[in-house]
Amino acid sequence: MILLSTSRLILSPPLRSEAGELLDYYVRNRVHLKPWEPTKTDDFFTAIAMEKRIHDMTCKMEAQQSLHLILRDRATKTIIGECGFTHIMRGPFQACHLGFSLDHASEGKGLMHEGLRCAIDFVFSRLGLHRIMANYRPENRRSHALLQRLGFEQEGRAASYLMIDGEWRDHVLSSLINPVERRQEERPGA
Repeated sequence: MILLSTSRLILSPPLRSEAGELLDYYVRNRVHLKPWEPTKTDDFFTAIAMEKRIHDMTCKMEAQQSLHLILRDRATKTIIGECGFTHIMRGPFQACHLGFSLDHASEGKGLMHEGLRCAIDFVFSRLGLHRIMANYRPENRRSHALLQRLGFEQEGRAASYLMIDGEWRDHVLSSLINPVERRQEERPGA
Protein backbone atom coordinates (compact mmCIF):
# COMPACT_ATOMS: atom_id res chain seq x y z
CA MET A 1 0.00 0.00 0.00
CA ILE A 2 1.19 3.50 -0.80
CA LEU A 3 1.90 5.62 2.25
CA LEU A 4 3.47 9.04 1.81
CA SER A 5 4.26 11.52 4.54
CA THR A 6 5.43 15.06 5.09
CA SER A 7 6.21 16.93 8.29
CA ARG A 8 2.49 17.66 8.85
CA LEU A 9 0.60 15.18 6.67
CA ILE A 10 0.04 11.51 5.93
CA LEU A 11 -1.14 10.70 2.40
CA SER A 12 -2.65 7.32 1.55
CA PRO A 13 -5.24 5.78 -0.74
CA PRO A 14 -8.70 5.69 0.84
CA LEU A 15 -9.80 2.41 2.39
CA ARG A 16 -13.37 1.18 2.53
CA SER A 17 -13.14 1.34 6.32
CA GLU A 18 -12.56 5.11 5.98
CA ALA A 19 -15.83 5.76 4.12
CA GLY A 20 -17.45 7.37 7.16
CA GLU A 21 -14.52 9.74 7.67
CA LEU A 22 -14.43 10.69 4.00
CA LEU A 23 -18.18 11.26 4.06
CA ASP A 24 -17.74 13.53 7.08
CA TYR A 25 -15.10 15.50 5.16
CA TYR A 26 -17.51 16.07 2.28
CA VAL A 27 -20.46 16.92 4.51
CA ARG A 28 -18.54 19.54 6.47
CA ASN A 29 -17.17 21.04 3.22
CA ARG A 30 -20.32 20.77 1.11
CA VAL A 31 -20.91 24.52 0.85
CA HIS A 32 -17.20 25.35 0.69
CA LEU A 33 -16.54 23.07 -2.32
CA LYS A 34 -19.81 23.70 -4.17
CA PRO A 35 -18.57 26.57 -6.41
CA TRP A 36 -15.55 24.56 -7.61
CA GLU A 37 -16.86 21.05 -8.23
CA PRO A 38 -19.48 19.33 -10.37
CA THR A 39 -22.90 19.31 -8.70
CA LYS A 40 -23.32 16.55 -6.16
CA THR A 41 -26.79 15.20 -5.49
CA ASP A 42 -27.97 14.35 -2.00
CA ASP A 43 -27.29 10.69 -2.82
CA PHE A 44 -23.55 11.47 -2.93
CA PHE A 45 -23.63 12.35 0.76
CA THR A 46 -24.46 8.84 1.98
CA ALA A 47 -22.32 6.04 3.43
CA ILE A 48 -23.32 3.68 0.60
CA ALA A 49 -22.29 6.18 -2.07
CA MET A 50 -18.97 6.86 -0.33
CA GLU A 51 -18.21 3.14 -0.05
CA LYS A 52 -18.96 2.77 -3.77
CA ARG A 53 -16.77 5.77 -4.57
CA ILE A 54 -13.87 4.26 -2.63
CA HIS A 55 -14.44 0.90 -4.36
CA ASP A 56 -14.39 2.62 -7.77
CA MET A 57 -11.21 4.54 -6.90
CA THR A 58 -9.54 1.31 -5.72
CA CYS A 59 -10.45 -0.48 -8.96
CA LYS A 60 -9.03 2.36 -11.05
CA MET A 61 -5.84 2.40 -8.99
CA GLU A 62 -5.46 -1.39 -9.38
CA ALA A 63 -5.87 -0.90 -13.15
CA GLN A 64 -3.18 1.82 -12.96
CA GLN A 65 -5.62 4.39 -14.35
CA SER A 66 -5.45 6.73 -11.36
CA LEU A 67 -3.96 7.48 -7.98
CA HIS A 68 -6.23 8.78 -5.22
CA LEU A 69 -4.87 10.00 -1.91
CA ILE A 70 -6.50 11.32 1.22
CA LEU A 71 -4.57 13.88 3.24
CA ARG A 72 -4.61 13.45 7.01
CA ASP A 73 -3.32 15.86 9.57
CA ARG A 74 -0.39 14.01 11.15
CA ALA A 75 -1.21 15.29 14.66
CA THR A 76 -5.00 14.82 14.73
CA LYS A 77 -5.33 12.03 12.10
CA THR A 78 -8.31 13.95 10.67
CA ILE A 79 -8.94 13.89 6.91
CA ILE A 80 -8.29 17.45 5.76
CA GLY A 81 -8.22 16.97 1.99
CA GLU A 82 -7.76 14.73 -0.96
CA CYS A 83 -6.04 14.69 -4.31
CA GLY A 84 -6.47 12.55 -7.36
CA PHE A 85 -4.25 11.92 -10.36
CA THR A 86 -6.82 10.62 -12.81
CA HIS A 87 -7.09 9.58 -16.45
CA ILE A 88 -3.53 8.25 -16.42
CA MET A 89 -2.51 7.80 -20.04
CA ARG A 90 0.52 5.76 -20.99
CA GLY A 91 2.21 5.29 -24.34
CA PRO A 92 3.70 8.41 -25.88
CA PHE A 93 1.66 10.75 -23.62
CA GLN A 94 2.57 9.59 -20.07
CA ALA A 95 0.20 12.11 -18.47
CA CYS A 96 -2.68 12.55 -16.05
CA HIS A 97 -5.09 15.12 -14.66
CA LEU A 98 -4.81 16.45 -11.11
CA GLY A 99 -7.75 17.37 -8.93
CA PHE A 100 -7.68 18.34 -5.27
CA SER A 101 -9.73 19.76 -2.44
CA LEU A 102 -8.97 21.01 1.05
CA ASP A 103 -11.05 21.42 4.17
CA HIS A 104 -12.17 25.03 4.65
CA ALA A 105 -10.64 25.08 8.15
CA SER A 106 -7.23 24.09 6.77
CA GLU A 107 -6.86 26.78 4.11
CA GLY A 108 -4.06 29.32 4.27
CA LYS A 109 -1.58 27.07 6.11
CA GLY A 110 0.36 25.67 3.15
CA LEU A 111 -0.97 22.16 3.75
CA MET A 112 -2.17 21.47 0.22
CA HIS A 113 1.12 22.74 -1.18
CA GLU A 114 2.99 20.42 1.17
CA GLY A 115 0.80 17.44 0.30
CA LEU A 116 0.82 18.01 -3.45
CA ARG A 117 4.60 18.45 -3.56
CA CYS A 118 4.96 15.04 -1.97
CA ALA A 119 2.32 13.42 -4.19
CA ILE A 120 3.68 15.03 -7.38
CA ASP A 121 7.19 13.80 -6.57
CA PHE A 122 5.75 10.29 -6.23
CA VAL A 123 3.83 10.53 -9.51
CA PHE A 124 6.92 11.65 -11.41
CA SER A 125 9.50 9.41 -9.75
CA ARG A 126 7.52 6.22 -9.07
CA LEU A 127 4.77 6.25 -11.68
CA GLY A 128 7.09 7.66 -14.33
CA LEU A 129 4.66 10.21 -15.73
CA HIS A 130 5.89 13.07 -17.90
CA ARG A 131 3.06 15.61 -17.54
CA ILE A 132 0.45 16.48 -14.91
CA MET A 133 -2.41 18.67 -16.10
CA ALA A 134 -4.51 20.76 -13.71
CA ASN A 135 -7.39 22.98 -14.74
CA TYR A 136 -9.12 25.55 -12.58
CA ARG A 137 -11.78 28.24 -12.79
CA PRO A 138 -10.28 31.70 -13.44
CA GLU A 139 -11.94 33.08 -10.30
CA ASN A 140 -10.32 30.44 -8.09
CA ARG A 141 -7.40 32.52 -6.93
CA ARG A 142 -6.29 29.99 -4.32
CA SER A 143 -5.93 27.19 -6.88
CA HIS A 144 -4.19 29.55 -9.30
CA ALA A 145 -1.65 30.62 -6.65
CA LEU A 146 -1.10 27.06 -5.45
CA LEU A 147 -0.51 25.65 -8.92
CA GLN A 148 1.78 28.52 -9.83
CA ARG A 149 3.78 27.96 -6.64
CA LEU A 150 4.09 24.26 -7.54
CA GLY A 151 5.53 25.21 -10.94
CA PHE A 152 2.50 24.62 -13.16
CA GLU A 153 2.52 26.73 -16.31
CA GLN A 154 -0.61 28.16 -17.91
CA GLU A 155 -1.18 26.67 -21.34
CA GLY A 156 -4.47 28.22 -22.31
CA ARG A 157 -8.07 28.81 -21.47
CA ALA A 158 -11.04 26.61 -22.35
CA ALA A 159 -14.49 28.16 -22.74
CA SER A 160 -17.41 26.23 -21.22
CA TYR A 161 -14.99 23.50 -20.15
CA LEU A 162 -16.85 21.78 -17.31
CA MET A 163 -20.31 21.77 -15.79
CA ILE A 164 -19.60 23.18 -12.32
CA ASP A 165 -22.27 24.11 -9.81
CA GLY A 166 -24.94 23.68 -12.48
CA GLU A 167 -23.39 25.86 -15.22
CA TRP A 168 -20.79 25.46 -17.95
CA ARG A 169 -17.68 27.22 -16.68
CA ASP A 170 -14.50 28.43 -18.33
CA HIS A 171 -11.24 26.97 -17.04
CA VAL A 172 -7.58 27.87 -17.18
CA LEU A 173 -5.51 24.96 -18.46
CA SER A 174 -2.13 24.38 -16.86
CA SER A 175 0.48 21.65 -16.66
CA LEU A 176 3.66 20.63 -14.94
CA ILE A 177 6.35 18.70 -16.81
CA ASN A 178 8.47 16.20 -14.90
CA PRO A 179 11.38 18.44 -13.83
CA VAL A 180 13.98 15.67 -14.23
CA GLU A 181 12.91 15.12 -17.84
CA ARG A 182 12.70 18.86 -18.47
CA ARG A 183 16.30 19.31 -17.29
CA GLN A 184 17.39 16.50 -19.63
CA GLU A 185 15.57 18.15 -22.55
CA GLU A 186 17.29 21.46 -21.85
CA ARG A 187 20.83 20.01 -21.73
CA PRO A 188 22.94 20.77 -24.79
CA GLY A 189 23.15 17.77 -27.07
CA ALA A 190 20.20 16.04 -25.41
